Amino acid sequence: MTESLAAPVTDALLRVQRSSGVSLAFAGMVQNGRGVRLSRFVGPTVGALDGVAVELGHGLGGKVVTLNRPMVVDDYLRTPRITHRYNSVIAAEGLRAMAATPVVVDRAPIAVLYLAVHTDDPIGDRALDALAVESRALEQRIVASRASVAAAGADADADSLRIRLTEAYAQLRDLARSVDDEALATQITQITRTLLDDEAQATAVAVELTRREQDVLALAALGYTNARIAENLGIGVHTAKGYMKDVLRKLGAAGRLEAVVIARRAGLLP
Repeated sequence: MTESLAAPVTDALLRVQRSSGVSLAFAGMVQNGRGVRLSRFVGPTVGALDGVAVELGHGLGGKVVTLNRPMVVDDYLRTPRITHRYNSVIAAEGLRAMAATPVVVDRAPIAVLYLAVHTDDPIGDRALDALAVESRALEQRIVASRASVAAAGADADADSLRIRLTEAYAQLRDLARSVDDEALATQITQITRTLLDDEAQATAVAVELTRREQDVLALAALGYTNARIAENLGIGVHTAKGYMKDVLRKLGAAGRLEAVVIARRAGLLP
């Protein structure tokens, strides 16, 4: 069982065992469509089940995965509804009635939750309802977790793209300053404007920055210090500090990071 699922599955077993009153709750993960490996247990067990690989179509868990629906048997060792490949293991554990339900994500079983008793008593509706509730809750938790991971990945991709755009923007501004051809410099400057957010510019409060202030802001967005900005622009450090101070004042920012955030919202930076 993967580490990311081990804790949620164990929590689900604890709740279902406590609410149902059955003696044993356990679970296994579906192994790449090959079967179910049992690995989590709540309640008395001699250890015979631990690590057992239940093949698809066999035993209760294997059939549950194949049918993709819950099942319950009143006497595991004698029921004609399943194969009996694992009878020796079940007998070693002293189990009788047993229920199992698949945990289904994206229409595919990824785990199986079990309930079992060591007596002749059948598994009642209360226990089956508890098993169904925990199965659905676990499915929802896994889906939410995967969505969170996907969103984090999307955010990371967006941040990476933002960094590349900011670097390209600063490099183009540097190129525009370095060329002697005024027409070419104008064209490059126009290209830099295509990297900015037109919608943000249209809705933001107008902020007038000089060309040099824009250069300083673009380099500050890359995390450059005043000394590095000065070196890049060929100006003194005190001059760079002065430009940065003017940028902060015009944007109403208390620091560089806030200035970059405000500038992006205003469409002044990619």
